[in-house]
Amino acid sequence: MFIKMIFLAVTTLFYSHLFSQYKGFEVTVTGTGQPVILIPGYSCSGEVWKETVEHLKGKYECHVLTLAGFAGVPAIDTPVLETVKNDILLYVKNKRLRKPILIGHSLGAFMSLWLSSEQPARFGKVICVDGLPFLAAVNNPAANAAQMKKDPMFDAAVVVKNFESLPDSGFIDRTAQAMKWQVEDTARARQIAKWQYASNRRTLGTALIEMSTTDLRPLIANIKQPVLVLGSLYGSKVSSQNIIGEQYKNLPQAQIKVADSKHFIMYDQPQWMYNEIDTFLQN
Repeated sequence: MFIKMIFLAVTTLFYSHLFSQYKGFEVTVTGTGQPVILIPGYSCSGEVWKETVEHLKGKYECHVLTLAGFAGVPAIDTPVLETVKNDILLYVKNKRLRKPILIGHSLGAFMSLWLSSEQPARFGKVICVDGLPFLAAVNNPAANAAQMKKDPMFDAAVVVKNFESLPDSGFIDRTAQAMKWQVEDTARARQIAKWQYASNRRTLGTALIEMSTTDLRPLIANIKQPVLVLGSLYGSKVSSQNIIGEQYKNLPQAQIKVADSKHFIMYDQPQWMYNEIDTFLQN
């Protein structure tokens, strides 16, 4: 009996430690088949993929993440995004996921590119839903990470302080109004605003700065697998194609498709997105 109790205690500690290793995110798993890791964008819950998972779960095992500090998930110390990246790599290794497909939106697309750049042999196909390897260079392709780190606009302490000083009163209303620039549906805009309200203010600031000062454009040349980039409208479809193409020029195998959509393509043009994903994954 004593030996059995010791065994149970050690086993409990082991699994508790294993779970605690993934402090960078929370995860839910739905469906069966080839593994797919779905990573939401800035401040969003994994719930942003709800309808996408419904579409995929008959053929794919969907591992849906919500990143630390976002949408009510406990925050972690900086660097936030590097910790998330390392924990996803650890999760894939521990779960023995064989060539999981990566699907990321916005910040999640950035994370997908980072993961597949660092360990291309570990992942399968990559789908970037309106995400770029270096967001800070959209208006100036010559910009680089070193310049951004020196720019007072990207001072992490200042940005964090600005987020922390935002009043709770009216936060959701103001953010929902701002989200109308990124999604058509008013109810969706309000849901995104609620996720941001539930996010840790420090994480909102630090994650934004970390992404804005990390330039993946040279690194994506390491990616060998097929990549699908689904972009939203940056003015016209022609200008969108040019902007996105400039960002992905080191990744010649990337297929770039532009939706008649705002930033949240999964909400504005879901059927178009599903068709593009299905075609890409089946070929």
